[in-house]
Amino acid sequence: MFFIDTLDLEGLGNRSYLAGGARTAVAVDPPRDIDLVLAAAARRGVRISHVVETHIHNDYVTGGRDLARLTGAAYLVPADARVSFARTPVQDGDTVTVDTGITLRALATPGHTPHHTSYVLEERGSAVAVFTGGSLLIGTVGRPDLVEPRLTEELARAQHASAHRLAAELPDETEVLPTHGFGSFCASARADGDATTIGKEKAGNDALVQDVDAFVSALLAGLDDVPAYYAHMGPANAAGPAPVDLTAPPVADAADIAARLAAGEWVVDLRNRIAFAEGHVAGSFNFEADGKIATYLAWLIPWGKPVTLLAESPDQLARAQRELARVGIDRPAAAATGEPAGWVSAPEQLRGFPRATFADLADADAGALHPDEHRIVLDVRRDSERAEGWIKGSVHIPLHQLHRRQDEIPAGVVWVHCAGGMRAGIAASLLDAAGREVVAVDDSFDAARRSGLPMATGPRTDS
Repeated sequence: MFFIDTLDLEGLGNRSYLAGGARTAVAVDPPRDIDLVLAAAARRGVRISHVVETHIHNDYVTGGRDLARLTGAAYLVPADARVSFARTPVQDGDTVTVDTGITLRALATPGHTPHHTSYVLEERGSAVAVFTGGSLLIGTVGRPDLVEPRLTEELARAQHASAHRLAAELPDETEVLPTHGFGSFCASARADGDATTIGKEKAGNDALVQDVDAFVSALLAGLDDVPAYYAHMGPANAAGPAPVDLTAPPVADAADIAARLAAGEWVVDLRNRIAFAEGHVAGSFNFEADGKIATYLAWLIPWGKPVTLLAESPDQLARAQRELARVGIDRPAAAATGEPAGWVSAPEQLRGFPRATFADLADADAGALHPDEHRIVLDVRRDSERAEGWIKGSVHIPLHQLHRRQDEIPAGVVWVHCAGGMRAGIAASLLDAAGREVVAVDDSFDAARRSGLPMATGPRTDS
């Protein structure tokens, strides 16, 4: 009997897998914090004999090399991937024995990257599952534009061909186990559902129901922005990442926090956006530990800039440190836990700002609230979100561009919104730190449509 354990990395929107038999197992696309994989193997009572990568990842730092080193496992990496470390190169059709009667077979599935490889898990010669990495996902495929812009259309066509190869060579009941598609920006769309099979994908995946030209046209038209930190992930993984260090960072007191702010370093408050709005260290930024902190902090922060973390508890700090290590922000410069009053030397070093709903904004727009206030509505959603509808007269600056485009926001009180509240909280903290008067609209954008605010739809994103 075989087993497959899923390691769900919600912050990154990815999954990693441990699969095997009674004695040994293979780890697929492991995260940087390999203790999660080692713990899964320990629970099963198995030895990790192989570690495999489907591709050189663009959205996180792999733990594969370190995991193979610690366990003595063979480290399987696609042969055409350009790397600077010793590994076992994998070619199309290669097979390895994982445990008695359980094998892993490589299938070349280029598209997400030129060297992308899927792995078919077979029990006594029959395919039971396929680890598809960034190839065939649930209802979609991995995006083809992360390697080289000039290769994007070629790779999109390769994605179509790879999806058809998987569908043609594997039985309909084969379980499809992708790495991406659960919130990762490596997916061309978010997964619709939690599990799938080859048969289900044949019935509904655009790559398998559309002809290649229609598929490529739609895929390229739907590609969203690429997180800035992706530029650093591929090179780090190709070079061979150093082992992760999750030991506690140095403790920062109020004087140290003030000095770091004065030096232009980033001080990041991990508490939820409600607590942050009520009171925070002036100049600090709010990236909720329970949000997509790895994606958004890594996207916005100038790469390599020191970051100090402020948390309400040691557990919150440790969780955030783990998330950040997965995307190459290895060591916080310092950290503090507790409450804002303990992070400053004087009460006047604390700030706050109001929160509101779209109904409040509609009332304010009608003059019911603060009639003398000059209001600016700032939409920080991505272009693709805004194209589906926006508030007339609002300014549009996607969150990931806000830090360098704040001077484009007209004078006045800034009512900032996103689709649900989290990104608006980040944006409000950036503006507040810059000295702007801000109101964070902490509400679902569906409520904006019901509030009576004037709405527009269409491709324009500049008004």
